Amino acid sequence: MPRKTVLRALLRPVALWGVPGGIVLLAAVLAGVAIGETPLPLPMVAAVTANNLWGAGYEVDLIDAGIIWNYRLPRTLVAAACGAGLALSGVVLQALVRNALADPYLLGVSAGASTGAVAVTILGLGGGMIGISGGAFAGAVLAFILVAALARAAGGGSAQLVLAGVAGSALFNAITSFLIAKSANAEQARGIMFWLLGNLSVVRWPDVWLALPAAGFGLLVCLAFVRSMDAFSFGANAAASLGVSVRRVQVMLIGVATLMTATMVSLVGSIGFVGLVIPHAIRLVVGPRHARLIPASALAGAVFLIATDFVSRMLIPGQVIPIGVVTALVGAPGFALIIIHNRRRL
Repeated sequence: MPRKTVLRALLRPVALWGVPGGIVLLAAVLAGVAIGETPLPLPMVAAVTANNLWGAGYEVDLIDAGIIWNYRLPRTLVAAACGAGLALSGVVLQALVRNALADPYLLGVSAGASTGAVAVTILGLGGGMIGISGGAFAGAVLAFILVAALARAAGGGSAQLVLAGVAGSALFNAITSFLIAKSANAEQARGIMFWLLGNLSVVRWPDVWLALPAAGFGLLVCLAFVRSMDAFSFGANAAASLGVSVRRVQVMLIGVATLMTATMVSLVGSIGFVGLVIPHAIRLVVGPRHARLIPASALAGAVFLIATDFVSRMLIPGQVIPIGVVTALVGAPGFALIIIHNRRRL
């Protein structure tokens, strides 16, 4: 793809969505930080942020400052990055596979990440040199390699990729269940199951510096391939006839989707329905053109996961619900409505 074409593809959606999208995202982040069991006023949130970023010197309560800077702000930023990354992965897979039910967990990445995390926690793999996030990431990458190899051996088509992903997910989920049943004590099993359902409680600033670059890099790559993804809407053969390097685009975009999904799962566990529901819902609003669909899906995914995060913190007083439970409670009915609305296209 010529450099000028790539630059235009990057700048056009940014110019269209940058300012309003930035305002909406900023408002969602502020709301995510301010809302909780202990509501915190927005001026305090701004003061704590200014103190830590620029040394403004505003007088704030130390306990409130700790809640804002060390707990809620990194948690909210990681939630935004995870929502954007998972939604982008869903857009990519639905475009390339041409399957309306494709989502980031189609490739078995989530199941592999779960197995890696369990192996580190229960079996102590890595000798203490890697944590649960490192084990999850390694498991996610291994799962993708195995699924890709199986799909290639079966013919390399999109249908084979779907079937290989289903088989890979079943295999790694079975391994995870076996490890928990055989080796975990009650406390370990409870912690692992909570993590598997999606957990933002342990997120801190080092996780922010991993999640934000992964989501940002994925967004830039997706924007650079908007024309290619539009061409794939008519099938791989049609894309090739339009001059798209099919194999190169598939490898690049599926690799980026896997990277984003593996990174997010390694940080917060399995969070379903974001990559499945958000692209469908946004497609109803902005249409199928990826120049609009990609930035809008990233924004909607970020806002959606921020909203579900503070719902998970407030739904039951004194208790945090796994965020994956909340996304499923919202996403399943939402997806049912989308299926009914698009029954002729699915």
